[in-house]
Amino acid sequence: MAKDRYRSFLHDEPDSIQWRHGGPPTYDVVNKLFEEGRTKEWPEGSLEETVQNAIKSYEMELSHKTRLQDFRTINPEKFKLFVNGREGLSGEETLKLGSYNALLQSSLPEDLQPYKADKETFESSHELFRSAFPRGFAWEVIKVYSGPPEIAFKFRHWGFFEGPYKEHAPTGKMVQFYGVGTVKVDDSLKVEEVELYYDPAEMFGGLLSGKHPSHPIEDDGNKASPTSKQCPFST
Repeated sequence: MAKDRYRSFLHDEPDSIQWRHGGPPTYDVVNKLFEEGRTKEWPEGSLEETVQNAIKSYEMELSHKTRLQDFRTINPEKFKLFVNGREGLSGEETLKLGSYNALLQSSLPEDLQPYKADKETFESSHELFRSAFPRGFAWEVIKVYSGPPEIAFKFRHWGFFEGPYKEHAPTGKMVQFYGVGTVKVDDSLKVEEVELYYDPAEMFGGLLSGKHPSHPIEDDGNKASPTSKQCPFST
């Protein structure tokens, strides 16, 4: 199998690795989306490319490995994930929840949450967003502000809403959001802490703009669409 350019050790793993789906994943489809839509191609070996590939490799491990002991990107004993100022999650907690549930926890009242992380499993969360973004949800580093041991960066996440999100019909439009983060690494460059800040409204505003069977879009331009009424992030 051809080596993945953006996940350095994806196809250089020992046979003892326990994969969630029986074997290592392939990223051909989302890599194509990334290459066609990225803001800039960073020079090979640059700090920006190194950070970008490290985060992509961590996401691969989190989504496809079942044991924290098999992770090569993090220090399992010290790892913490902080999102939008919430309490940090350990490596085991993050692995149990999955990337989407870890990143999309919300303090909003339940009836205003466009995504209920505590109601979704690891599997259901991935299936939900895989359905909405059949070509994948690409991620890139926009800028790196400082080098190790504490790396500060700006990032962009995007995809095309070409499949249903819950009961919202796809629009075919790009959905994207920007954010900033820091990664703290140890002497061997394994991640000890990740801290991310972003606005979920940028993503859910796009996903909830699709037509919903119980809230058909009105043609009267003087009225707010039912979708905008039900989505606290659409303004």
